[in-house]
Amino acid sequence: MRPTVHDIAAEAGVSLATVDRVLNGRPGVRGVTRARVEKAIETLGYVRDVAAANLAKGRVYPLVFILPASDNSFMHGLRAEIGQAIARSAAERTAIRTVEVPAFDPAALVSVLEGLRGEAPAGIALVATDAPDVRASVDALVKDGVPVVTLVSDLTASLRHHYAGVDNIAAGRTAASLLGRFLGGIRGRVAVLAGSMLVRDHRERLEGFAAVMAEDFSGLSVLPVLEARDDPETAHRLIADVLSTDEQIVGIYSLGAGNRGLIRALKEQGAGRDLTVVAHELTAHTRAALLDGTIDAILNQDAGHEVRSAIRVLKAKADGLPVIAAQERIRLDIFLKDNLP
Repeated sequence: MRPTVHDIAAEAGVSLATVDRVLNGRPGVRGVTRARVEKAIETLGYVRDVAAANLAKGRVYPLVFILPASDNSFMHGLRAEIGQAIARSAAERTAIRTVEVPAFDPAALVSVLEGLRGEAPAGIALVATDAPDVRASVDALVKDGVPVVTLVSDLTASLRHHYAGVDNIAAGRTAASLLGRFLGGIRGRVAVLAGSMLVRDHRERLEGFAAVMAEDFSGLSVLPVLEARDDPETAHRLIADVLSTDEQIVGIYSLGAGNRGLIRALKEQGAGRDLTVVAHELTAHTRAALLDGTIDAILNQDAGHEVRSAIRVLKAKADGLPVIAAQERIRLDIFLKDNLP
């Protein structure tokens, strides 16, 4: 049976109130008495249940989610999942708020992070723009004792505590394998649509995609990346332009958002052409495009799992508790029209 605070009090010959003061680091205990209590804790092998203690004290965890202000379906879904977490706040003892910053704007993100240093929240989760100033701001927060989790896109060179997202290099490699195999050995060009090379998830997906294309599908040449900043209108214009001017394009990999614009361009400019298309994120628009054959495969990450994982990790880090790695691993799903949930 696990030792309790009553066992510590009996072993040290002190009151429960004294044990409580020592466990919580509060003043009012003589040095010799504190040493006696600490010796009893060591002798008994007492391990404090921090979560239970915080529940008893009614601790609430103020958490901040920083998201890009972007009109794309995936970010709408991510915001909706955070809304669901806010609805569970009473049960999970959280006080969650969201802050939006312009997408792909490191200076705006730094400004928000610097402002949060004065608030000292229990934790911060952010969709990161990978820039030196952003890493420096994250590092400063961590050094101040604020837990930080990156969400969807990582900052691997920073001191952030955890990344809640898929393995994006593996995602890019998977996309290349699917696209190359679907094309069945034909030769041609592949267009790549991204949001911005300022974010690590897009760079890593491109890295994985290009590596497999070079290794396994040398008959397919990858065109220079089209950056649409996850904007549907820009994505529509870029894809429509490249399809209208290059008849040798046989495949498209959309590694970011803006898929509404991609789908519209495919229906307008791709009609009558045998194009193979792999994209990211299962939304109402990409689901419909899978069903009608406009898109061949979707790689998906579970935004709800990412949000729940970020909250669990931030609370654990705030309490100094370990993170269960297997529970926080975000799965990469592959959907065809035949296995849609």
